[in-house]
Amino acid sequence: MREYNKSFNYFSGLGDGEIARLQKEALTGHRPTWTMGAQGGKRSSPDFAQSRSGRAGYYNRMRDPFNLFGGRANDFHPARERRAKPLEAKALETLGLDAKATGSAIKARYKELVKRHHPDANGGDRGSEDRFRDVLHAYRVLKQAGLC
Repeated sequence: MREYNKSFNYFSGLGDGEIARLQKEALTGHRPTWTMGAQGGKRSSPDFAQSRSGRAGYYNRMRDPFNLFGGRANDFHPARERRAKPLEAKALETLGLDAKATGSAIKARYKELVKRHHPDANGGDRGSEDRFRDVLHAYRVLKQAGLC
């Protein structure tokens, strides 16, 4: 039996192409495989690949609201003036700020208005309570938009 096993050739009678295919399929346990990713194996253009490579690509894709990287995100692309969307513009107007307000200016104005219009501080004035709700909503909109 030992001699038979030593002399047995599984690939006898198969062509080179079939042998190569079986060896390739054996790498994955003869199970089908698919390309990974949303593009399904499509190659991206070299310009896109270079813009996404290295540190510049990393900082372009990443927000740094707490300035953990020391402002390095802004080192790789110039500051662009962002146009406020209608809801964001209305929220800025509610806080009494213009479209060029920075995140720290928005937070400072929010804190000021909340202290002024909080129900505990205004003696139960209904108009002030409505204004308080508007300020809270405006800040929530701006926070969700990533402006503060």
